[in-house]
Amino acid sequence: MRRPVCVALAGGSGAGKSALAAALANALGAERVLRLAQDSYYRDHPSASSDELAARNFDHPDALETELLVAHLGELRAGRAVDVPVYDFARHRRSPATWRAEPRPLVVVDGILALWDPGLRACFDLRVFVEAPEALRLERRLARDVTERGRSAEAVRSQFEATVRPMHDAFVEPSRAFADCVLANSSRLERASDPLVARVRELLG
Repeated sequence: MRRPVCVALAGGSGAGKSALAAALANALGAERVLRLAQDSYYRDHPSASSDELAARNFDHPDALETELLVAHLGELRAGRAVDVPVYDFARHRRSPATWRAEPRPLVVVDGILALWDPGLRACFDLRVFVEAPEALRLERRLARDVTERGRSAEAVRSQFEATVRPMHDAFVEPSRAFADCVLANSSRLERASDPLVARVRELLG
């Protein structure tokens, strides 16, 4: 197999990065696409209490083990499989389990800070920034965290004000400058996914 094409989908929490990654997999064939969530690489703090973990700033670059993600992408680009960590969002802890990721023609990494770190940016053949209005991003985050991560709406809103919005302004939004293209994802998903699929098809040849 030729070296995988690696694509980054960055942008604010709730911008629709995961939905775009799923649309890519659906359009190109799931068997050809490896999806990696940057969220899987949150650092583990086994000695911290539950209250300490809940109070951590998960939107700062230091919260992520970016060096491990960079190493994994290097292995995948070289044609070797990696063991991806599994993060338990309900407990704010990394699971002892991992899952085996085999290289595929397309590797898609989605995460709010996928374009922030220079070493991580260098791993990608295409760097995409996904944008959506703040109100819509918060609405989508509420729906996800309450349904999938066992959070209360009050806790989600509190975290958004305390860390999500400030870190978005400090780190996420500035990383737009490193994107090869910016996709608006505030209406029908196809309006953002169709040009992305076309661009990736070109890269895959």
